[in-house]
Amino acid sequence: MTLASRLTPGRALAGAFVLFLIVSVVVVLVGGAPHSLESFDPSTEFALKDWVPIHLGGLDLSINKAVVYLLVGSALTCVIGILVMRLRLRAVPGRRQTFGETLYDIAQTQVAETGLPHKAIALWFPYCATLMLFIFVVNLLGFLPLPFTGQTFHHIPVWGIYAATSQISVTLALALMTFLFTHVEGIRFNGVVKYFRSWIPRDLPKAILPLIVPIEVLSQFMRLISLSVRLYANMLAGHILILTMIGLMFIIHSWPYRALGLPAAFIFYIFEVVIVVSIQAFIFAALSAIYIGSAIEPEH
Repeated sequence: MTLASRLTPGRALAGAFVLFLIVSVVVVLVGGAPHSLESFDPSTEFALKDWVPIHLGGLDLSINKAVVYLLVGSALTCVIGILVMRLRLRAVPGRRQTFGETLYDIAQTQVAETGLPHKAIALWFPYCATLMLFIFVVNLLGFLPLPFTGQTFHHIPVWGIYAATSQISVTLALALMTFLFTHVEGIRFNGVVKYFRSWIPRDLPKAILPLIVPIEVLSQFMRLISLSVRLYANMLAGHILILTMIGLMFIIHSWPYRALGLPAAFIFYIFEVVIVVSIQAFIFAALSAIYIGSAIEPEH
């Protein structure tokens, strides 16, 4: 039996949780903090510092913590896709293949077929499925302790948790892709005039067109905000809650109250990993399919 077949998602999650527990307990026992207690601010964990500065005129292409997490997430998405959906498939699936078929079935039946018209499924199913798997992997990476914090302790990299999707620039870039694809496909399938006319309800009195048109245009841009802010806010809030609870171990000095932050951090950690990680990936992909599908067949 190969390592890939033994390493199920449940075991991987259990391993990540145990590692998080060990790191947290060590922090409690050591009882030190790299910065002064009074200056502790969980939001500073999300500040991006340039690791490799790259500036082309006014364009900042520097490599930072978020870029590294996105690169790792992209690589893992490709590996997982090949490992569970393409490599050594059998007539009687094992646990690895069953997990891959489950992901594929969710992406096809719950995302693509629900939001896309039949004539567009073959074209846009790969995008929606990849989007769901990529966001799921990047979200999950945000709860695995990794040595990509950019900080060191006695020249040893400090391990920590960080989610690239807790940056609005990352979620906005993902939402922009869906936003552009939506309108490009709407124009391609319907033509420019018919597509933009579909934004306005039929048999609408001309007298109220000056009021309705700006509202409809604004509603299209609200989709962009809805996609990006929903994912960003959920991931940011979850990580701030976990970091705040861990920070209580440094702020509260008396025992046993000092250790109260650890159980609270565990509760938020489990909730985020089990529910938020997968739900947010599914919602983002499902809404992307719905927006693209509604542009292709606006009458529906």
